[in-house]
Amino acid sequence: MTELDKNLELTELRSLLRKNEFTGPTAGFAPGHTQANLVILPKDLAYDFLLFCQRNPKSCPLLEVTDSGSPVPKLTAPNADLRFDLPKYRIYKKGVLVEELNDIGEYWKDNMVAFLIGCSFTFENSLIENGLVIRHIEENRNVPMYITNIPCQPAGVFQGNLVVSMRPFLASDAIRAVEVTSRFPAVHGSPVHIGNPEEIGIQNLAKPDFGDSVTVKEGELPVFWACGVTPQSVAMSSKPDLMITHAPGHMFITDVKDSIYSIL
Repeated sequence: MTELDKNLELTELRSLLRKNEFTGPTAGFAPGHTQANLVILPKDLAYDFLLFCQRNPKSCPLLEVTDSGSPVPKLTAPNADLRFDLPKYRIYKKGVLVEELNDIGEYWKDNMVAFLIGCSFTFENSLIENGLVIRHIEENRNVPMYITNIPCQPAGVFQGNLVVSMRPFLASDAIRAVEVTSRFPAVHGSPVHIGNPEEIGIQNLAKPDFGDSVTVKEGELPVFWACGVTPQSVAMSSKPDLMITHAPGHMFITDVKDSIYSIL
């Protein structure tokens, strides 16, 4: 398909998503609208995962939990359908990624509960408005994401290590990025690490565990934010019978404006 205008109206973009006519990463699309990570689990695992999110709010800040059996996020996008309105989904069975799909109609059951988790794409528009360049948007790539050596707080059957997203900045811009993103605690907030990636278990920035590598220029520092792909690392470690997620970087775009989640 031809390259899409990132300023498409959300209703038009969601129509393309529902028809599987847009299947790419969502960074930069529908600027001003909050983006969200997705986790879908059977109801019998929902409480454990809710507790996991409560204990790990930096990586899994909850925006909404749906009613059991309902694919409709009534608070953040009451006309949307989480079975069809994301560009790409992942199916994990017993911790193994078995399939990527453009919709999950065949997998949806009446006992499913969906969790929408804050996404760092939400604060990128604010970073851009403050004059900062987002490298993966500039290079038209998916954001790089890495599994760290930082353990999450376990809850019930769920345990695993934190995933981070990375954006490179010059030192002065990194300071500004901290200031801007600290205003958005509901979508990961300020960075969890700046500088040496080996300190958090990342051996090679050019080989992310999820997403694409981006250019880190001379003099730039890698800046790392907690990432809502963490549940996929947790799925690999905890091995639930079934977990459905978004494909990394292919988010759900809500009706809600970013400003709702800013504390300043």
